[in-house]
Amino acid sequence: MAASSHVSPWLTPIVYPIGRRLVLPFYFDKIEVSGWENLPNGGPVIVAPTHRSRWDALMVPAIVGKVATGRDPRFMVSIDEMKGIQGWFISHLGGFAVDVKRPSISTLRHGVELLQQGEMLVIFPEGGDLKKNRECTLNSLQPGLARLALQAESSQPDLGVKILPLGIYYNPPTVPWRCQVRISIGSPIQVGDYSTGSIKKDAKQLTQDLELALKQLGSKTQATVEQDSTPSLYSDRKESFI
Repeated sequence: MAASSHVSPWLTPIVYPIGRRLVLPFYFDKIEVSGWENLPNGGPVIVAPTHRSRWDALMVPAIVGKVATGRDPRFMVSIDEMKGIQGWFISHLGGFAVDVKRPSISTLRHGVELLQQGEMLVIFPEGGDLKKNRECTLNSLQPGLARLALQAESSQPDLGVKILPLGIYYNPPTVPWRCQVRISIGSPIQVGDYSTGSIKKDAKQLTQDLELALKQLGSKTQATVEQDSTPSLYSDRKESFI
């Protein structure tokens, strides 16, 4: 069966605003965001966030979703997440499953098609093992994101695929009630700069550079999380993003 994804025209206008305006500010004491200027205005984008908590599923669309960019992100998620009521919500909010051990051709093709259509695709490059990802140290990235990006870029002349590094850091990392969150939006990586003709070599270099970008975001954030005065997502300065 061919992979597909669907953004519900009635569910997303309910779930995402509730998450952004009610759920997140209710649970978290403060959400600080830096790097708003790095959000691409359009075109195909792969958002590559760190993955530390199930809260990321609300954090990511709150930062890069329709209010900020004018579009709802699509999510490539582990097949294990697509079960029960959770799977129903994911599938109606633009998510589609991938078997990380044996990704199907149809799943990869659907990811490429979304990028060809200029969509925003979210892929967690560390994978979905939250027990392994809980610590602040970045885990080794999976190569699938880079390969997908390169395949999409090579499918159309001057497609212009970008990868957006997104660092999400919880303080403390166990994400207790009223904890703080720091989100750093990195500079977009131009996938076309890595298209030399050798997919394996290009994917390795692209993965290494994405990993370096995420590590740099993490180092900057951890050094300033206690003292930084970056405005909260819910401050007056960012009211237009709510």
